Amino acid sequence: MSDPRIEQVRAWRPAVAGITEVLHARFVGHSYPMHAHDNWTLLIVDDGAVRYDLERHRHGVPGHAVSLLPPHIPHNGQAATAAGFRKRVLYLDRDQLPEHLIGRAVDTPTFTDALLYDRIGRLHTALGRPGDELEAGGRLALIGERLRALLSGRGPEPRRTDPALARMLRDLLETHVVEGISLSEAATALHADPTHLVRAFGREYGMPPHRYLVSRRVDLARALLLSGVPTRDVAAATGFHDQPHLTRHFRRIVGVTPARYARSGG
Repeated sequence: MSDPRIEQVRAWRPAVAGITEVLHARFVGHSYPMHAHDNWTLLIVDDGAVRYDLERHRHGVPGHAVSLLPPHIPHNGQAATAAGFRKRVLYLDRDQLPEHLIGRAVDTPTFTDALLYDRIGRLHTALGRPGDELEAGGRLALIGERLRALLSGRGPEPRRTDPALARMLRDLLETHVVEGISLSEAATALHADPTHLVRAFGREYGMPPHRYLVSRRVDLARALLLSGVPTRDVAAATGFHDQPHLTRHFRRIVGVTPARYARSGG
């Protein structure tokens, strides 16, 4: 069992356009000196609380709150209590949010918005699973939409339908079932905004693009399993990252593991 007093850090660069770094950390005694980043810093606190100075003003981030620190604005940071804090951070490319929102983020860097916090948490979960880049890209697009709405003071985005675009994305996914495709690649191919692409697909088919792709991969896996292909070979043949990745999604959709499904006819 790990000692909760020891600082813990895990950082990596995901294969998702728009995210330059992911950081998961627990700090007790460490204090960040004044520093600045080239990118947007999107921070959620899971346990404890953080306090920091930004533009000569003191701010706090309690548990289950979100803080957005703009690029090139110096800030520091430390635990607000002796118990320390646990945080998850996304460093986002500057083009993920319009530059004119930097001033708004300086004035209001912290949000107690349950929907935003939930979306960020789900994105971190997807980023921790290799092979789920399409899901991560879709979740990032919705986070950007929510941040723009909160910073600009607008209400929810209007519900726009675009069945033609949704069908074009479905056809594109069908040609990339095994090798996969990222959201940014799909948006470039279809000359569409990533957020609009995710919204249009969801409204037309009742599921996000990544779930459609996964369901088609599971379809392929079922056919291979019933034709006698060994379970150990099915994951690679159907685009899943590894056997556990296949098993998790297969069991969620079909209700049993691939191995049990393969044996069910005998």
